[in-house]
Amino acid sequence: MSDTLLFSGARTSKRSECEARALKAASGLRDYGIERGDRIALLLRNDVAFFEATRAATLLGASPVAVNWHLAPPEVAYVLEDSGAKVLIAHTDLLQLLGNAIPSGILVLKVETPPELLAAYRHPPAVQDAAIDAVAFDDFIGSHPPLTEPCRDFTDTMTYTSGTTGKPKGVLKLPQAPDLAKEFLAVRDRLYGIKPGIRALICGPLYHGAPNSFGTRTYAVADKVFLMPRFDAEDFLAMVEQEQITTVFMVPTMFARLLKLPEDIRDRYDVSSLEYIVTAAAHCPPEVKAAMQAWFGPVIYEFYAGTEQNYVTYCTPKDSLRKPGTVGRALAGVTMRIVDENRQDLPVGTPGEIVSRLETAPEFTYANNPAARQDLDVDGLIATGDIGYLDEDGYLFLCDRAKDMVISGGVNIYPAEIEAELHAMPGVADCAIFGVPDPDYGEALMAVVHPAGEGTLTAEQVMTYLKERLAGFKVPRRIEFRSDLPRDDSGKIYKRKLRDPYWAAEQAAPAKAAS
Repeated sequence: MSDTLLFSGARTSKRSECEARALKAASGLRDYGIERGDRIALLLRNDVAFFEATRAATLLGASPVAVNWHLAPPEVAYVLEDSGAKVLIAHTDLLQLLGNAIPSGILVLKVETPPELLAAYRHPPAVQDAAIDAVAFDDFIGSHPPLTEPCRDFTDTMTYTSGTTGKPKGVLKLPQAPDLAKEFLAVRDRLYGIKPGIRALICGPLYHGAPNSFGTRTYAVADKVFLMPRFDAEDFLAMVEQEQITTVFMVPTMFARLLKLPEDIRDRYDVSSLEYIVTAAAHCPPEVKAAMQAWFGPVIYEFYAGTEQNYVTYCTPKDSLRKPGTVGRALAGVTMRIVDENRQDLPVGTPGEIVSRLETAPEFTYANNPAARQDLDVDGLIATGDIGYLDEDGYLFLCDRAKDMVISGGVNIYPAEIEAELHAMPGVADCAIFGVPDPDYGEALMAVVHPAGEGTLTAEQVMTYLKERLAGFKVPRRIEFRSDLPRDDSGKIYKRKLRDPYWAAEQAAPAKAAS
């Protein structure tokens, strides 16, 4: 196995050095009482310590729980309690923000925030000087001998769903035997373009499922792995040129930021070293992917997956040219169906819910909610909550999330279709379509539009544009303009944050009238 070099700012670490530290950390965690099946929470930004802590957990057969460090203290507390984490390993500057939010009884290990992270997030070094009731991670490692009998079962990171449509749920992947895990990891390596000799760049947050999967595998296989403390479009181009990056995972939002760079900046950097860029987490609009391929070459791959059902389809650059908008065809070993509300198969070209399963994927459950796992079962397949259809050649096209579908006057409307049209409208930087209460139709379509640059748009212009391209019932009657839209780091819009105030007002109205 390659002794991967890890680069973070001016720091360089060998994989063998990280493994030695992870074995000592695992030994200390075992002495503390951590056993196979326990959970260890990681509140860490992109840092070498993230890999050391992840490995320490898996060496014991425990599940690392990657915590979104954007969460407010009560939300972090919810994840810690819901996951049942017995240990929290966190950067010192993030610990400062939690106050009394950490549940009692949890061992807290603090990791000194390195200079490159302090600089990236504009924190003064003094941010981590305040007294924290925690054990220094380095001291903890230094006080224990290496673990001599590590667990050999494959244990994946426990991921919390993004919570874009409801309260986050902890998806716990159950341990796999080594032979089955090897087959599953081979699928992961193929999709992410991971193989010996690559020079990988991690530019997405490691708490998120896809960057985590990409990062932990490149750590094990790649020649060199470079960590970006946070994504910046021009910094990304500079790193690609300087470090001759070959392989990277990105989300569509990153593509959009790159494409917004002035042409003279885009032309300043040589990106010819890139051989494989894979995107997932949020579907990439076809016009964005086409623009990226015109710039970077035919190196943009895409897969469709989910936290629960794992990998489903795979799309090559040629597929994108032949079938614009597709997320590809089912992978070998995947069973996939498109079903109606009665779980009956639908014909080609008809949208329905996607249900699927990868035969080598680990089984999963939800933390503290095994019944919710059973609710997803469809004849042995997993209901994804996504709406899509297959064309005559077996290529999958996504329509929307089932929870985002709007039913207006008994008609099913898929916001993603309308959003795709709006994204192509000149003067539109971003948009979100969702349903709001309507006394006549039950739900009515609403659009929130973020205008591009200094330009101005009117609701009438937006309606006229859409009326020329879509059926009348798909044109929102309510249109508002905002300078930003709430998104997570994977690029998914938090529609719940946009939609909930309207439904809360609707529910409050009868109560107010009654009083």
